This record gives sequence, structure tokens and C-alpha cells, in this order.
Amino acid sequence: MEESAEQALIERCRSGSDAAFGELVDRYKNLVYGVILRTVADRSRADDLAQEVFLRVHRGLLSFRGQSSLATWLFRITRNVCLETRDRRQFERSLESVDADHRRIEPQATDRAFTDLELRDRLDKALAQLPPAARFLVSAHYLGGQKYEELAQALDLPVGTVKTHLHRAKRRLRALLEAG
Repeated sequence: MEESAEQALIERCRSGSDAAFGELVDRYKNLVYGVILRTVADRSRADDLAQEVFLRVHRGLLSFRGQSSLATWLFRITRNVCLETRDRRQFERSLESVDADHRRIEPQATDRAFTDLELRDRLDKALAQLPPAARFLVSAHYLGGQKYEELAQALDLPVGTVKTHLHRAKRRLRALLEAG
């Protein structure tokens, strides 16, 4: 969208035009919904989160300064909504990545964030092709931060067996990612 057309749409929304806000939603709904769906992978939850994003956009349009594009601002709101609603156990992060999450997203960082989402999508698709036990181990250990010993105890398996299963699952996952 051209900058002047985008600014005109924003001004019409700010003046209270429901039609203009509908146009804004129609223009960006696929972007917002796609990002959310890749993040949460649950369609009904993605619908709810997309509604929350557009509610925040509606409430925040008066304070939008235009220092970034509307798409960048929408992505930032979408990202924040997704981060706020994540299940803590599933998405534990290190202190370093938490600090990175709270930095302001600049336009070039947005491109990287979309690239990261594409990589995450490829990973999710490859994980879905693994057998359920392997998918669980990879998700719990590499994505969830569970230690070998904790997994061994939870699965009532020797630690060496857990390591072997993880090694095989990781090798299979790598092959899927390289093939895809």
C-alpha cells in the first residue's frame, strides 16, 4: 500500500469511519491471521487472538505515530498478543531471548521476525512428520528445555535410551528439514 493511501486510510479510521476500519481489517487480516496461526497452531485460538489484535488496533489508532508502516505496527501488536497468551511451560525462554523480545522492533527486525516465523513453520511441519514419541522428545528437550534425566524419569526409561532416541529423532528431523 502506498504511504499516502495508507495515511488516508488511517485518517479515515481515526475519524470514526467503520467502513475504513473494515477496509483496514480486510487488507491485513490474512497477514495477522497467518502469523498467529503459525505461532499457536490452533485455529479457534488463532481466531480469538486475531480479534484481540484488531481490537487493540482499533483502540490504538489514535496513538499510532506513523514512525513505521502500518503493517509493521500491526505485526508488533500481533507479536505482543501472541507472546502474552503463550503457555509458559511450552514456550520457556532464556533470559537473553526475553530481553530480545522486549526490544523495540524496527523495520529491518520485522523482516527477520517474519523469516524466523517461516523457519518455525518449516520446523513445525517437519516435527509433524516424526512419530509421536520422537516429536514429544524433540519438543520437550530442544523446545521445552527438559533435561535428559527429567525425560528419562517421566518416561521410565534409562537416560542412555532417551539420548539415543533423541539422537535418532534429531537426525530424522534434520533429514526432513534438508529435504523440505
